[in-house]
Amino acid sequence: MVSSMGIEAAAQKLINPNGEEFDVSLLDDVVTAAYSPSDPNRAMANKALMALQEAPDVWTKADAILERSQNPQSRFFGLQVLDDAIRTRWKVLPAEQREGIKNYVVGKVIQVSSDEGLATTEKVFLSKLNLTLVQILKQEWPHNWPSFIPDLVGSSKTSEVLCENNMHILKLLSEEIFDFSRDQMVTQKVKKMKESLNSEFAAIYHLCEFILENSQRPSLLKVTLQTLQRFLTWIPLGFIFQTSLVDTLLNKFFPEPMFRTDTLDCLTEIGSLADLEPEYDPVFRKLFSGFLARLGNIFSPETDLAQPFENGTEDDCIFIQRLALFLTGFLKAHLKSLETPDTQQSLIAGLFYLVRVSEVDDVEIFRICLEAWHMLAQDLYQTENEFKRPGPMTSVLNLGNNGGSTSAASRKYMYGPVLTRVRQVMIAKMAKPEEVLIVEDENGDIVRETTKDTDVIAQYKTMRETLVYLTHLNCDDTESIMLSKLTAQVNGTEWSWNNLNTLCWAIGSISGVMTEDEEKRFLVTVIKDLLGLCEQKRGKDNKAVIASNIMYVAGQYPRFLKAHWKFLKTVVNKLFEFMHEVHPGVQDMACDTFLKIATKCRRKFVTLQTDERVPFIAELVDTMPSIVSDLEPHQVQAFYEAVGCMLSDKGPAVTVDRAELLEKLMEMPNKRWKVIMEQANTNVESLVAPVTIKEIIKILKTNNKTCGAIGSIYANQLQTFFMDVLNVYKVYSERISATVAQQGPGATQLSLVRTMRSAKKEILRLLAMFIEKSGPPEADPQAVAQGFIPPVLDPILGDYQRNIANSRDPEVLTLFTTVVEKLKGHILSDVPRIMEGLFECTLQMITVNFEDYPEHRIRFFEFIRAVNLHCFQALFNIPPEHQKLVVDSVVWAMKHTERNISDTGLNILNELLQNVGKTPNIAQGFYQQYLLALIQDVFAVMTDRLHKSGFKMHATLLQYMFHLVQMNQVTVPLFDTQTAPVGQSNPVFLRDHISNLLIQSFPNLTRSQVSKFVQGMFDLKMDLPSFKTHLRDFLIELKEFSVEDNSGLFGEEDEMQKRQQAEAQEAHRFAVPGLLKPSEIVDEDL
Repeated sequence: MVSSMGIEAAAQKLINPNGEEFDVSLLDDVVTAAYSPSDPNRAMANKALMALQEAPDVWTKADAILERSQNPQSRFFGLQVLDDAIRTRWKVLPAEQREGIKNYVVGKVIQVSSDEGLATTEKVFLSKLNLTLVQILKQEWPHNWPSFIPDLVGSSKTSEVLCENNMHILKLLSEEIFDFSRDQMVTQKVKKMKESLNSEFAAIYHLCEFILENSQRPSLLKVTLQTLQRFLTWIPLGFIFQTSLVDTLLNKFFPEPMFRTDTLDCLTEIGSLADLEPEYDPVFRKLFSGFLARLGNIFSPETDLAQPFENGTEDDCIFIQRLALFLTGFLKAHLKSLETPDTQQSLIAGLFYLVRVSEVDDVEIFRICLEAWHMLAQDLYQTENEFKRPGPMTSVLNLGNNGGSTSAASRKYMYGPVLTRVRQVMIAKMAKPEEVLIVEDENGDIVRETTKDTDVIAQYKTMRETLVYLTHLNCDDTESIMLSKLTAQVNGTEWSWNNLNTLCWAIGSISGVMTEDEEKRFLVTVIKDLLGLCEQKRGKDNKAVIASNIMYVAGQYPRFLKAHWKFLKTVVNKLFEFMHEVHPGVQDMACDTFLKIATKCRRKFVTLQTDERVPFIAELVDTMPSIVSDLEPHQVQAFYEAVGCMLSDKGPAVTVDRAELLEKLMEMPNKRWKVIMEQANTNVESLVAPVTIKEIIKILKTNNKTCGAIGSIYANQLQTFFMDVLNVYKVYSERISATVAQQGPGATQLSLVRTMRSAKKEILRLLAMFIEKSGPPEADPQAVAQGFIPPVLDPILGDYQRNIANSRDPEVLTLFTTVVEKLKGHILSDVPRIMEGLFECTLQMITVNFEDYPEHRIRFFEFIRAVNLHCFQALFNIPPEHQKLVVDSVVWAMKHTERNISDTGLNILNELLQNVGKTPNIAQGFYQQYLLALIQDVFAVMTDRLHKSGFKMHATLLQYMFHLVQMNQVTVPLFDTQTAPVGQSNPVFLRDHISNLLIQSFPNLTRSQVSKFVQGMFDLKMDLPSFKTHLRDFLIELKEFSVEDNSGLFGEEDEMQKRQQAEAQEAHRFAVPGLLKPSEIVDEDL
């Protein structure tokens, strides 16, 4: 062991041997210290190894380390430095050194792998050595080492031990070239290596074939099968289908348990080959039938795999997972070709095997199977639906045996027994929907869900769609399975939380699939049974689970509830009961479900229903205090939002006095507010008591939720306490400012200051929400502009301007962005005052660097954009120095490294130029002052390699500005008239100016390249797509861009393709009843 001083000295000696021989034993000592958890010098030893690894010539000592080291970790270190040299320095090494490394590594691989005992004891070292050899191959093969494959194949026949390692090398080589090469080698190099491997594959294949036929060594056979599996994805098809390979795999190796899983991997690769010529269909049919015959010798399609999977060995579990991959891959690639009379029986048997695999209790395996069931159900649904809509050429009598609807019906009939089993599996395993908040934890307790599992949400979406298609294919079967399972819950024979949950989640997932009559018959039974079950079962946990399921199912069927008032009323009253249930999650879910139902069925609550004395909402606001008495503040707010949602309905059938009901609804928070204000009138200090501030925040949040839901009629409520709210804001602002003045900027982190700021933020959010929802008749824009803006300017704007940076709330920017967007021209005269309060002080905060105040910077540019779009004239009513600041800030945003900010900057500049172009009295002065600088700035951003995603807008802006000049719409000179030659014009000046700029910035460009590019920029015949191509070609020519990933320059095309795919998917979802969730459907009657 070496001391800490010794380690430093040892490291120096290893890095600079000063002519002495490299001391391998000293390296062993340092490595031992680095890898020993108890060694006090461990950290220093690690540091020494890192320094040694970075030494430029240490790789030259790799052979000494590998030959003489007694420590396995030292040898790994030697290989690591050799690897680094091969990856980073290979091209600059002299040819004799490269040859020396290559010969040494090959010799070492042969030495270790030829001796069975050594290969076994040095297994990990040999694996690492193989990787080093593959690194050399990536550099040298095929151009400098064309004999590699023939040499490897030739040596493999001399010794089975050596052959086994050679197979490992081939496997690694295939993985490196075909799986991992994308980010590490240039495309041309990968292509060359693939072509070479392809052309020499015959030798590799014959070697594999020779081994599989002649070897008796299990480990060699296993690695040969694994290597073959890597190659099967890309080798020429002749090697698969015109040889005995498939027969050997199926009949020789698949029956043997030792090789079964590796063989199945090979068969999966073959079976998943898709989009081949139809001539290969008989081969795949024969393969599938042969595979099922062999599988039948292991177990039949009737075998329950759940128990063997639960109790089996690890190999059994892996085999079942691989079987899932084989069956799903094969069926996805060749389903249609298996639907022939000869193979129909095999196809159905294969699907029954897949059903059995789907039943095992393993999430990953089930997700593999789910893909195949989704594909099958969707395919069958689409086939059936194509023939349900007869075209003009379809025969009404559908004469002949080949009629489309007959084949669709026969397909559905053929798959019928399988689909019934799939429905049972889907219902029994249905994943938890996002809306369900009550779950069983790992201890078997019923608790409130704390985090969302995105994998489960994605699985639910796929399962839901699959069950929707399956229900369309046979609605009666789905209903029958669900009702029989529900009966088993009610009578207790299959009662369990999990069984009830999955059943109810499945019931909720098919909302919208049935006709109204079918849905009514089905749901009446379901809801009655669930309500009965709730009464029947004892125990808090049982009741919580049943309550959760009643709420979920009810929330999923608004169409049924709207059509059946008595059920709707019963469900809502049940929700009110659940709001008093203190079991975790039940109250949250009750409030969420109430909000969902209120949104979808609002008219039923505000109009008079049969056998009712008054509309439901009238009774609701009277009994509200008792309903919400046990709810938490956030739940009360959700309740107010739900009632606000009901009151937002102002259709002709609504006869209730909405203003009066709003007043009653807000009685509780208004009374509390009044008490607080009375106390403040007596003693203003009461307002800054933490308890009071928290109470104020609750009241404001309740108002915010109500305002967001109810709309413009909220003006009636706001005017009752508007001035109070501004006074509270003022008190908190003054108190915060005084605290900061006394205690310095750190005071913003004090608990009381943070609570007061929270209250200020809530006031700002409420005012922004009111503006957002304002509109005639209750809140006309003109009236709001006159009544709302003047009182808020000083308390809010003045406070923002006067405060220190850390005390400024970004919500102020949001509020005034909303004011500008909503009130538009009505506040034109107030914009200069608003700009004065917000602009300069915010700009000072956000231009220090690109990181601080991220929320402020986003909101600031949204505000500038809103002013530019809706109050453009006001930008030129502010002082000239502020106008310059506006343009500078837009340029600064454009250069920002945060994509959303740079995109906003580009959009603002585009809109600003468009607005300037439409305003002749401003345009020429603007062009003279800013146009040339803006062209340069856009060029700078476009060529800095950090903003490729903004390329579309860069092109749009440059085309607009260049064409503006070329069409002589800029009549003022862009150049200095004192120094310019006589007769100078803007187009000629700009051509010369940009050419010189580019040549100075990019010395590698020739003048003719630049001239051709600039000429194209002024070509008026170029539309935007051509202009973009012209720009893109120029950028890729630049040296800085040529070696980089330039996919960002093609982002617009990729985005358009994604958008078109998303639109097609959305159109499909709209076309299939039930695929849209009830919450996604827009109600025409509301």
